[in-house]
Amino acid sequence: MSLSDTQSSHDTRGLAIARVGVKDIQLPLEICFGGDRQNTVALWKLYVGLPATQKGTHMSRFLQILDEPRAALDHAGILTLFAQMLEKLHADSGVIECAFPYFVRKAAPVSGITSRMNYSIRISVIHDQGRTECRYRIVVPVTSLCPCSKEISAYGAHNQRTHLTLDFVALAPISFARVIAAAEGAGSCALYGVLKRVDEKFVTEYAYDHPKFVEDLVRDAALALSAIANVGEYSVEAENFESIHNHSAYARIDGVGSVKT
Repeated sequence: MSLSDTQSSHDTRGLAIARVGVKDIQLPLEICFGGDRQNTVALWKLYVGLPATQKGTHMSRFLQILDEPRAALDHAGILTLFAQMLEKLHADSGVIECAFPYFVRKAAPVSGITSRMNYSIRISVIHDQGRTECRYRIVVPVTSLCPCSKEISAYGAHNQRTHLTLDFVALAPISFARVIAAAEGAGSCALYGVLKRVDEKFVTEYAYDHPKFVEDLVRDAALALSAIANVGEYSVEAENFESIHNHSAYARIDGVGSVKT
């Protein structure tokens, strides 16, 4: 039985569509970046560009692509997946976004007790006008302590949790763990899942000895990111969720990595 293919029919309105597809598809995912293999749950968005002459795209094909058996997703794997999407949808441009929690097992600084910390990661592949770009976006929470508060107070200083967001073009495979470690080093102190009392004393005093403004955080994080090999164009954002104000402090730096190999 032959059924008509309405999506492929001709459209006469003369308007191309920049992005059409599916979003918020939640699926289990095995990943392997920087040699670290783990299971997680990913939220996907898949879009292609649609020419002005075509009425619609084939939505079911996006789901079929994601559901095909494949090895653990890595840097090369998501580029391959993206190429398969363009081929299957007969598209000249498109976008894939894959967002998921990533876990790192960390040892507390004094007791050595281990626990897992979660970080938000998004990988985006974009192809437009003949150019393909792969971007990583990693959100790293850290502690920040205010240098001004420390300077003017007889004792103590206000501190807060900060989100450092590192968004960059990955020119080759890059370890998530390495980027996270670089960002954590830019904070007044790193965060941990589990701390005993000796650890709490350590992180409190360590942050006090390493006060940083939001401007310091974003500058130090940008320097650390740009020193990592195969980082291209980047942006680094720091948002302090202030503990003594009902607003956030914010800073952003845009730059280009040294692209070492």
